[in-house]
Amino acid sequence: MLTALADGALLAEKTGATPPTVVALHGWMRTGADFAAIVSGLDAVSIHLPGMGVTPEPPEAWGTERYAEAVADAIEGFGPVILVGHSFGGRVAVRLAASRPNLVRGVVLTGVPLVRLTAAKKPALGFRIVRSLAKAKLVPQSVLEKQRRKHGSADYLAARGVMRDILVRTVGENYDDDLRRLSTPVRMVWGENDTAAPADAGRAAAAMVRGARFRVVPGAGHLLDGELRTAVREELTAMIEETEA
Repeated sequence: MLTALADGALLAEKTGATPPTVVALHGWMRTGADFAAIVSGLDAVSIHLPGMGVTPEPPEAWGTERYAEAVADAIEGFGPVILVGHSFGGRVAVRLAASRPNLVRGVVLTGVPLVRLTAAKKPALGFRIVRSLAKAKLVPQSVLEKQRRKHGSADYLAARGVMRDILVRTVGENYDDDLRRLSTPVRMVWGENDTAAPADAGRAAAAMVRGARFRVVPGAGHLLDGELRTAVREELTAMIEETEA
């Protein structure tokens, strides 16, 4: 059932009773519906993050800290909840749990790009030249956009307007300090074949979190389906039991 949070600032899919035990945060340009099977039968809200699903875009290019503030405003009246975050939503969950630990009693993460094991690849030389020329107004924006279509990632090419600006702003964010500050129980579930957030990088992130549990699902990839979806449900159920004890 669709429900409004924070006076309508966020929309979410609601299951079970209020207040929820679980708050689910989906991946980039996905929706709260991704968690339908995972939270089925639980008291939960699966938030449509701003600019994704049915929640309107932010008024400006937010970073994940601002996304975390928006979620905090929405769940403040619920009491401590368990956050379950996938990919981009996991980044928001880490920011929120680190900055507002009073709102969070546990965190379950899956396929979250948190640590970069290799240096970021520089944009192609041709793109950098055209970008500089466009900034100096020596070539039209249409030429720059052509280079973007040639060299940009699939996510970048699919994004428009402020959402593209958000993607550019957040792709290089650093979460090391946030991971070290996490004080609630953390469980991390990764697909063995995840290429968007490789398992080795997930292990490196887990090593920064005191007491974190890390699980790899053989044969699974990045998206919340099949065996990965089952494993996330198992870890979420275990987290509920652990934090209720």
